[in-house]
Parts: sequence; C-alpha cells; structure tokens
Amino acid sequence: MSSKAEKIVRSDAEWRAALSPEQHRVLREKGTERPFTGALTENHETGNYHCAGCGALLFLSGAKFDSGCGWPSFMLPAESEAVEEHEDRSFGMRRIEVTCARCGGHLGHVFPDGPPPTGLRYCINSAALTFTRQKA
Repeated sequence: MSSKAEKIVRSDAEWRAALSPEQHRVLREKGTERPFTGALTENHETGNYHCAGCGALLFLSGAKFDSGCGWPSFMLPAESEAVEEHEDRSFGMRRIEVTCARCGGHLGHVFPDGPPPTGLRYCINSAALTFTRQKA
C-alpha cells in the first residue's frame, strides 16, 4: 500500500453489510478473538495477509512467526505505511493498538517482545485478515 492510498470511509451499516459479524466486532468495535481460535493462527503457507475490511496489503508470510500467544504474529508490516499505531489504555493496561492505515480497522496490538531483527510482535486477530496464497 502506498502512503498516498485513498482512505476508505463507510457508515456502520455499510461495514455491517460488507463484513461477517465476527469481522465487524473485531475491525469496527475493537474486539479480540479468543486465543488459538483464529483461522490464520496456524497458517504456514507462503503468501500475503490483507485487511479483511478493505483489502489493503498488511503483512507478508515471511514476517510471520510462531509466538505461542494464540494469535497470528508478525515481526513487521509489509510496508511501514500499511498500519498505524495508537496508544490504547483500555482495560487498565497501556498497549499500542495497530489499525489498518487505509480503513482504520482494528487489527490487534504490537509488543516489544518479538524476535530479531525487529524485536516486535504484531499480535493480529485472524478475523481482521484475509490470506492470499502465493502462486507457485
């Protein structure tokens, strides 16, 4: 995604029509799926992870790693402009929320306990993502 990509703005009714109930809960209401339940947590195929809300490219399979946390984890986004980070002080914690830069959908959070070289763990809900397998 280019930093010049047009922002996507939809009404709540439009989002509800475009997303499954679980996708809407996660992307638009900042929900979290239960750990180890997401369809992409154990995905080890080569390909690209896109925003389930707008289709923007967010993560590449080469940046995915098994963190054991119960959600898909990535070392870095496909491009730095693909995601935005915001301080999140909900539930009495201080975390960094990750959203899609194009549509503003909630993806998950980023933590400073990932592997080298970035030391980051982008902990992302499967419901916020779609996966496109790389063709051979």
